[in-house]
Amino acid sequence: MSSLRNDLICVLGGTGFLGRRIVRRLRDHGHTVRVGSRHPERARSPIADERLQPVRTDILDEGSLAAALAGARGAVNAVSLYLERANATFRSVHVEGAARVAREAHRAGVERLIHVSGIGADPGSRSPYIRSRGEGELAVKSALPDATIVRPGVMFGSDDAFLNTTLTLLRRLPAFPMFGDGRTKLQPADVEDVAEAIALAFVHDQSLYELGGPRIYTYEGLLRTIAQKAGLKPVLVPVPFSLWQALAWTAELLPHPPVTRNQVELMRIDTIAGSEPGFEALGISPRPLEDVLDLILSGGPAEANAKR
Repeated sequence: MSSLRNDLICVLGGTGFLGRRIVRRLRDHGHTVRVGSRHPERARSPIADERLQPVRTDILDEGSLAAALAGARGAVNAVSLYLERANATFRSVHVEGAARVAREAHRAGVERLIHVSGIGADPGSRSPYIRSRGEGELAVKSALPDATIVRPGVMFGSDDAFLNTTLTLLRRLPAFPMFGDGRTKLQPADVEDVAEAIALAFVHDQSLYELGGPRIYTYEGLLRTIAQKAGLKPVLVPVPFSLWQALAWTAELLPHPPVTRNQVELMRIDTIAGSEPGFEALGISPRPLEDVLDLILSGGPAEANAKR
C-alpha cells in the first residue's frame, strides 16, 4: 500500500462525532476531503473552501457511494449505527454497507481504505451489534484485503454524550444505577486522538490498529473518577444486565432513547486494547480522560479540545 500525501480522501460518515474530526485532521495534513453524508449541509464551511467537498451519500445506495468515491485516492468508512430503524439495521450498515464500500472503493481505484470498527468487535458474539461489527471487518477484508481496520475504544470528547451525560446524571440522581456490578473493564480514548490516528494511518503500512486510551478503568472506577473530579460522592447501585435489557427495549420506542440494547451489550464485555499496534505505533501519546473532564468542568469551549 502506498502512502498518501496531499490527495483527495473521501470520508463517509464525515459529519458524525468522529467523522467531522477526521475531516478536520485530514485537512490539517494538507488533504482535500470529500465529505460523504446523508446530511452534507452539516459539512459546509461558511467560507468557500475548494479543499472541502460535501456530497450527499448513503452507503446503502450503490450509486451515491460510487459517485462519492470517484477520483479519491483514499477513503474512510466512519459510518456507524447505534439504533436500528426501518431498513437501517446493524447488518445492512455494518456488514452489507461496509462490504459495499470496500467493493466500490476497489472499483474506483481507491488506494487506501480505512474501516472504523471498534474494540470488542466479534463475529461470534450473540449480540447483534457486536457481531455485526466483527462480520463487517471480515466482509471488508474479503472485498479489499489491503484495507486497514481501526478499532477505537469507547470515545470521549468535550462535547460528547458519554462524559457529559454521565456528569449530568451523577449530579441529579440520588443514586446512580450501574451496568451490572461495575466490574466491566474499558479503555476510553480521546476522539481527537482517534481522528489524528486515522489521518496518520494513511502514511503507515499497517492492517489493524486498536486504539485504547492511556488508562484502563473498571466501569465503577470510571464513575468514581468522574464523580471525584466533579466533587461528588455518589451512591452507586448495581443493576442486573437483564433489567437493563428490559429497560433499553422499552427506551428504544422513544425518538431519542437514553439507553439502547447494544449499549447494554457493550457494557457486558471488557473493551480494552490487545497486542495490536495502537497510538504509540503512530507516534501519538494519548490524552487522559481526566484532562477532558477538567475542560468540561471548567466550562471551556469544546473547540479547545480540537486545537491542541
